[in-house]
Amino acid sequence: PCLRRFLASKEQFHAYLRARGEPGGQASSGGEEEEEVEEKKEEVGSCQSEPPAKRVRSEDLAQDGENREDAGAAEKEPAERKRARGQNKSRPCMKPNHYEQSRLCPSVTQGCAEKCYFGARCRFLHDVGEYMAAKPADLGRSCVLFETFGKCIYGVTCRFAQAHLGDGYQNIVNTDLAKQWEGKSLVRNNLSKDLQHQLRKRKFIFRKADEYLRGLAKPHGNGGKGGKATGRSTEEQEVSNCTTHQEALGGSSECPVLPEQGEDPKPDALQSPSPTGGEEASSIKTAGPVTDEDVIKLRSCEKRKLEIQGKLYLAPLTTCGNLPFRRICKRFGADVTCGEMAVCTNLLQGQSSEWALLKRHHTEDIFGVQLEGAFPDTMTKCAELLNQTIEVDFVDINVGCPIDLVYKKGGGCALMTRSNKFEQIVRGMNSVLDVPLTVKIRTGVQEKINVAHKIIPKIREWGASMVTLHGRSREQRYTRGADWDYIAECAKIASPMPLFGNGDILSYEDANRAMQMGVSGIMIARQVPVGALIKPWLFTEIKEQRHWDISSSERFDILKDFTSYGLEHWGSDTQGVEKTRKFLLEWLSFLCRYIPVGLLEHLPQKINERPPYYMGRDYLETLMASQNVDDWIKISELLLGPVPTSFTFLPKHKANSYK
Repeated sequence: PCLRRFLASKEQFHAYLRARGEPGGQASSGGEEEEEVEEKKEEVGSCQSEPPAKRVRSEDLAQDGENREDAGAAEKEPAERKRARGQNKSRPCMKPNHYEQSRLCPSVTQGCAEKCYFGARCRFLHDVGEYMAAKPADLGRSCVLFETFGKCIYGVTCRFAQAHLGDGYQNIVNTDLAKQWEGKSLVRNNLSKDLQHQLRKRKFIFRKADEYLRGLAKPHGNGGKGGKATGRSTEEQEVSNCTTHQEALGGSSECPVLPEQGEDPKPDALQSPSPTGGEEASSIKTAGPVTDEDVIKLRSCEKRKLEIQGKLYLAPLTTCGNLPFRRICKRFGADVTCGEMAVCTNLLQGQSSEWALLKRHHTEDIFGVQLEGAFPDTMTKCAELLNQTIEVDFVDINVGCPIDLVYKKGGGCALMTRSNKFEQIVRGMNSVLDVPLTVKIRTGVQEKINVAHKIIPKIREWGASMVTLHGRSREQRYTRGADWDYIAECAKIASPMPLFGNGDILSYEDANRAMQMGVSGIMIARQVPVGALIKPWLFTEIKEQRHWDISSSERFDILKDFTSYGLEHWGSDTQGVEKTRKFLLEWLSFLCRYIPVGLLEHLPQKINERPPYYMGRDYLETLMASQNVDDWIKISELLLGPVPTSFTFLPKHKANSYK
């Protein structure tokens, strides 16, 4: 797809990167970061040889025939000749003790060392001088937390601590700037320790869900099998399930307590609970307007509507769809955002890592969460839990996940073949939620057997507010083209319920063709390559109806913003820096597939085209096109400094890179 004058062979491409080419483009983009890590770049500049699997792909796409040189070696390892597909399982996990052997006790960082719970048994350091003597050198002169909020809560552990440390390692605070953020909620939907304790001890009360599930257990005149969701009408369900949030709490000591602080030591300005905490508690004690919500539950037609027709919807993107990335997409014009897929059983167990997927930044004005589960009891209880404890605009059910781990347990795409359980899940979640319920599905399970057109009318009948249809089956995964003709057929069947289309959107022209199919909107999701992940500015292109020939310096600035958002979200200490680096590298495994508009022979770039080797218009543009892990690490070092000793990274998907 590239113009011929930019095409290059594999050897030419890597030789150019090894020689560092013309450094002008990188110097203008990297600035001080390039100077700080210039020596490190030379160390990691050598490129390892590609495996035979990559050579096979290069022969098919670039037709350079280089793989014939090692044909004998490839025959000895026939397994590597197959196309690399699926996930890299058993990836190396870099734990905090891999980054730094001596860690400072959090009580010292928070200024309350005398209150350390473990006392003499604490395995962390309490001597700041000893910690500073072994601490790695700072990564920069400016701390994004200090510059943004006036205070860095990580103190001496911050990898940019020289920006806010005074005499005697005292943490400097910009009082005027800190007051501007005092009491403001930037990140919501955190898991409080009290709520986590209730979930782990199974003391949380699921009144609405339990009542619905008791109805499922009763025989309904069909042999007692309980195949249908319920024998009662929808109106009867709504009346019987009516309990207010306060009634569900019951005023007892076992009531769910809303988050006050997240599980991570974040400042109040960064981490705050959903605003539905103390306000509701105070409304119980004071006199005021009386409503009948405790007697009559809102009918489905009276529920809050999800008005997102015609808007651009950033879909849940596992691993890469984190909060900092969503902030990037929001800045470029995404209207609707959704958290990463969360497993309902993990949420019910109070797992901090799973609850982190529900966090919402204050700039996400229309935000939803996506749940995955296989059974009505866990999904209904999880829906009631989220309805009481977090702030979202809609809840989405994942019925499109194709991976075996989910499918074999009956979740994801498997629900399309388990209609009874599917119905029970949708009806149950809809009965306990006060926000709209949406469903994301595929065309079917088998490649040539579409069943979505049969399921969509049922989903509308069960009470869902919207359906998103991915134009591929489970067997297709993310390969081949999406079937937009079939999506158009399903959009007519779904009416008047909104249906969003999903698949193969990489340019504004693709978006225009999709909207002409009669869908209510389009979802920019995780096709291979992934539209939003390789082009987060795609939302701007769609809204401005143009092809954006974005420069390498502009793309590098996007990466700098991502690292700033990441340090703000995950922390500026060593652990936060390396977590930011990890997610940056995951994103770079998709960004490398972008081909600049100015280099294309024909517009637009096709979403399933694997880019050939090409020389960019400057060194940085060429470096960003590399599919070698070492080159991604080199980019991360320009932004976050040198990697720790014995650092390793393997992308989540096998097809994303070679080592």
